[in-house]
Amino acid sequence: MRYTELGGTGLRVSALGLGAMRLPHEDGDPSAIRREEAAEMVEEALRLGVNYIDTAYPYHGGKSESFLGEVLEGRTREDLVLTTKMPSWKVESSDDFDRFLDEQLQRLRTGYVDLYLLHALNERHWKKLSGLGVLEWAERKIADGVMGGLGFSFHDSLDVFMRILGAWDRWAQALLMYNYMDREYQAGARGVREAHGRGVGVAVMEPLRGGLLAGDLPPEVKQPLDRADLGRGHVDLALQWLWSQPEVSVVLSGMGSLQQIRENCASAARSRPGLLSGETKALVERAGDILRERSVTGCTGCRYCMPCPEGVAIPEVLEALDTAAIFEDEEAARRQYGFLGEEKDARACVGCEACEEACPQSVEIIEMLKRAGSALG
Repeated sequence: MRYTELGGTGLRVSALGLGAMRLPHEDGDPSAIRREEAAEMVEEALRLGVNYIDTAYPYHGGKSESFLGEVLEGRTREDLVLTTKMPSWKVESSDDFDRFLDEQLQRLRTGYVDLYLLHALNERHWKKLSGLGVLEWAERKIADGVMGGLGFSFHDSLDVFMRILGAWDRWAQALLMYNYMDREYQAGARGVREAHGRGVGVAVMEPLRGGLLAGDLPPEVKQPLDRADLGRGHVDLALQWLWSQPEVSVVLSGMGSLQQIRENCASAARSRPGLLSGETKALVERAGDILRERSVTGCTGCRYCMPCPEGVAIPEVLEALDTAAIFEDEEAARRQYGFLGEEKDARACVGCEACEEACPQSVEIIEMLKRAGSALG
C-alpha cells in the first residue's frame, strides 16, 4: 500500500480508503448488512494496508457506524484513521452538534474520531451550521480530544466551495466528488487544487461515479480508454487518473466484495503521483467527455434521496433512464425499470419534493421520474 500525508493534519493515510456506504446487504434493504461477509471485507482491507475508513450517520439506514463499531472494537487505533460525518440536514439547533456526535461515538464504540466531517455541505446547510456556531463548537471538541480535526464533504458550486474553504483556516479535509467524467462538476479540479494549496487534505468520493465507470462502457468510450490502458483494465485506469494528481491524498471506494477490495488495493499499491503521461491523461479525459455528453440524469447512486415516502426506488429508476441514454440500450433499460414493479416505479411519485431537497447533486428528480415513466413504462 502507498501512503500519503493528509494535508496539514499530520495523518499518514492509505492512498485507498474504504467507504462504508455500499457494503454487501440483503436485496432491497441496505440496513440489512451481511455482517459476516462485510466484516471479512473490512479485515482484508486492513490486512492489505488500508488505514482510512469512512462512514456517516445515514449510511446503510443508520447501521454502517454500528457495524464498524463491532468490527473495529478492541483494535489498536494507532495507525487507523476513522472518519464519520454529521448529518447536516438534520441539525436544527446547536444542541444537535453534541447529540449527533455522542450518538455516533456510541455506535462506533469509541471515545474519539480522527476526522469529523460536516456532511453534504451546500450553501443552505453551511449557512445554517455556521450560524449555529459549528466552527466554535468544533474547536472545543478538538481541544477536548473528541475529534482530531474537522472537515466537510461538499455538493454545490465552486463559488460556494471557495466561500466555505476561506471561512476557516483550520479545515482538516475536504471530501469532493471527482472523477475523469466530472472534472469540472461542483468544486471540480480547481477545488482540488485550491484545497491542497491551502494545506487542506483532499479526499475523493465517487471515483467511479457510483460504479458507472466500472461497467460495460459504450464502444466510443472504450476506444480512448483501450488506447490509454496500462494493461490492468478500465477501473484501474480511472483510479490511477486520480492518484496521478499529487493534490489527491486518498481516494474512497465504496467496495462491495472481496474481489473489489483486492483489486483496488493492488491498484493503490502501484499508484504514484505523475504515473500517467500527458497523452494517457488526455485519452482518459476524452472518454469522460463522451460519457458526460451522453448522461441525462446526473445521478451517482448515493441514495441520499432514500427512503422515498411513497416507496419509489428513485436511484434505480434514474439508473434505468441513464442506461438507455449512455448505453443506447432501451431494451435493457426497460427490463431494469420493469423489474421494479408498479409500487416502486415512477407511477408512485406524488411530487412531494422530499427527494430533491435531500439530493446533493441537485438532480431534478421529479422531472426525471416523469421522463422515465414516459420513456420506459
